[in-house]
Amino acid sequence: MKTPERADAKTGPKAGAKTGTKTGAGTSATAEAKPGTRERIVRATSRLLQRQGYEGTGIKQISREAEATLGSVYHFFPGGKQELAAEAIRHGDEEFAVLLRAGLGSSPDLGTAMTSCTRLLATELRRSDWQDGCPITSTALETIGRAPVIEEAVAEAFANWRALVTDRLRAAGIGEEDARELAGTVIGALEGAELAAQVARSEEPLLVTGKHLARLVTAYAADRA
Repeated sequence: MKTPERADAKTGPKAGAKTGTKTGAGTSATAEAKPGTRERIVRATSRLLQRQGYEGTGIKQISREAEATLGSVYHFFPGGKQELAAEAIRHGDEEFAVLLRAGLGSSPDLGTAMTSCTRLLATELRRSDWQDGCPITSTALETIGRAPVIEEAVAEAFANWRALVTDRLRAAGIGEEDARELAGTVIGALEGAELAAQVARSEEPLLVTGKHLARLVTAYAADRA
């Protein structure tokens, strides 16, 4: 899944400004820095796993997509495909977390914040032509019971997402236990709605889920008021 755009490099100095870096003839001092080799490999892996799954993605394809040599892939990830997949899961974890933070922090009203999350998910899913759903689900399901390093990364990702939601619910006055359990419900509902939206090629499953999640969390917050 693509999350709201984040700059990969800081904007270069204004024309005429002094810098400490010399540039050769024909080289622009304000050119954007290209992501490093390791970052390109991780990004490419995350995207391919998201769209093709673990078994459908090979190291050679990753190296082509990342514009990196096979030697570079194994240099950064000597543990091979499993190590690389685990790192891609962590990358997807942060991508989804960025979106969750944006939605949960979009409004002081808890219900509005919840519907904002599903709208953001729906928008990004539509922009990807319904291809980029949850960044970890496919890999998680394909490697259950046979790739502990990947399972650990998946567990950490879900725990991180639940923690973000838990913190937002607690900030709205919901008690610790209820907030923790509701957070699991929210993440589970978002995961299911996102898959349903992909299959239907429609935003509706996510938007409807957002509406009902908003009612649910608002009811809990009202009970604590």
